[in-house]
Parts: sequence; C-alpha cells; structure tokens
Amino acid sequence: MPHAQKISRSHRRIIINGDDFGFSCGVNQAIVKAHEQGVLTSTSLMVTGEAAEEAIALAHTHPNLAVGLHLVLVCGRAVLPPDQIPHLVDSKGNFSNSPLQAGLRYQFHRATREELRREIRAQLAKFRESGLSLSHVDGHLHLHTHPVILNILVELAQEFDIRVIRLPSEELGMTLKLDRRGLLNKLVWSGVFGRLRHYGEDLLTSQGISFAQRVYGLLQTGNITEEYLLGLIPKIQADLVEIYSHPALVNTGEPLNGSPGAGEVELAALLSEQVQDMLIANGFELTNYVKANHLLGGVANLRNEKL
Repeated sequence: MPHAQKISRSHRRIIINGDDFGFSCGVNQAIVKAHEQGVLTSTSLMVTGEAAEEAIALAHTHPNLAVGLHLVLVCGRAVLPPDQIPHLVDSKGNFSNSPLQAGLRYQFHRATREELRREIRAQLAKFRESGLSLSHVDGHLHLHTHPVILNILVELAQEFDIRVIRLPSEELGMTLKLDRRGLLNKLVWSGVFGRLRHYGEDLLTSQGISFAQRVYGLLQTGNITEEYLLGLIPKIQADLVEIYSHPALVNTGEPLNGSPGAGEVELAALLSEQVQDMLIANGFELTNYVKANHLLGGVANLRNEKL
C-alpha cells in the first residue's frame, strides 16, 4: 500500500467530529455549542433527520464547521419512497433497526444491491442540494464500512466529489487500559471493524480516497467523557487523527440518539478546557478534513501511514 507523506510532530492534526447532525434540535444545539465554545471542528449530517433543515441552516451560518454525510442505511429513514426500495425499508420508509440483519441482507440478498445504489445516490444528492461542501462520508452505526456499501461509495466518489471516508481504527489494548466496561462488545467490535478497516484501506487507497491514520470513538461509543479524552490524547501515536462523539442536549419530546445522559456527558467533554489544553500539550492542531486536505497538499497525502 502506498504510504502517506510523513507529517512532522510539530504538525499533528486532529479532527473532532460530532455525529448525527440533523437528528434532533437538541443534537444540533449541542454540536453548534461544542463548535463555538469547545473543540469540535466537524460534523456529519443525517439528511433525513427530523431536524435536518435546521442543521443545514446552522451549517451555513457557521462556515468553519466542516460538514460530511452521515449515511443512514439502518435505524433511520430513507430518502427514496418505499416503492422504489422495497427490499431496504418497510412501508413507512424506515430501515431495519438491526445492524446485523441489515448487513446480512445487503451482503446476501441480490435484490438489495441496485436499491442500495439508488438510495446512497439519493442521500448524496440530497446533501448536494443543501449547498454545503462535502467534507467527508461516514455512516450511522458504521454500516458504510460494509464492503457492498463501501464499493458503491467508491463508484460514486467522482460524481459527488467524495475525498475522505471514515474508517474506524483504534487500538483495543489502549482502550481497555482506559476503560474495560463493555469488554465483550469491545472485543467483538474490534475484531469485526479491524477486518473491515483492512479491506477499506486497500480499496480506498487504490482509488485515491483519503482516510485518517486513527479514528477513535467506536469502542467508547456513548462514553467519550472528559476523563477518557484526557487519558487517550497523550497515548495517541498517529499524526492525523479523528475523534468522533455524539453530543446532545435533551429537549422535551425529542428522541435520544443514545443512552440517557450520554449526549450531555459527551458535550461536556468537548467543552472541557482541560481537553483543549491536553491537545495543545501533545502538539495537536484542531482542524477538519477540508483544511487538512488543503494543508497537506491534496487527497493523496491524507492516506494511511503504517504506524
């Protein structure tokens, strides 16, 4: 695999991303607050989220907030009507709530392939209609790393100017030293997404699509706390890193995008002055994928470097 240009330790870059932009007004409020007052530099938009229009309007008034597509193919609503993608959604246009069930169907049910392509194209087109520049692509519950879906994204990359795709990559041992809760899930997720990362690296590198050296958040989903970040940051060895989380504020009557209280705890971590000081102390410059791509001279230099 081609190696990226070496980034000097004095030019370490870190992207702090908030997922689920557009899910609810509470999520939107938290992401904007973390961007204005904290370390958040980037977000990922659910184009069919209940508060997507508000999210788009907020993004236009915050030009330094990079926005990517949070592709939704599970636990959410489709762009296309049910009669156009009957093998993907129910009669109300909702995807399966089971990532395992959805992943198996997408892998083994041939009828889903063309429907997936149409829906993915529709979500990319809806993002483009927003007038926002596409920073990157990731996916709800990381289903975008599924080989069938990732290949479709690669096929559509030139048409929609997809330059960066998230590939989760974090060290299991380091995570367990920081927090051993949910041990079984962490073991399973590390194994599954480790294999998907390896597949994705080869595919994206061959097509000139970029990805960060390390992406943290998967093994600590719902628990990106101040304590966790203060323990994690000094241990990071990579020079181009993404940390993602799910900040949220609770508004009466709105659904939650995580366990009760998790969104507020993660928001507090992103607002922490201690976290900001720790990033500075470890030589990290806050950035986003758009700026990192420009600073490093283009897409090719964002590719993974073996550590």
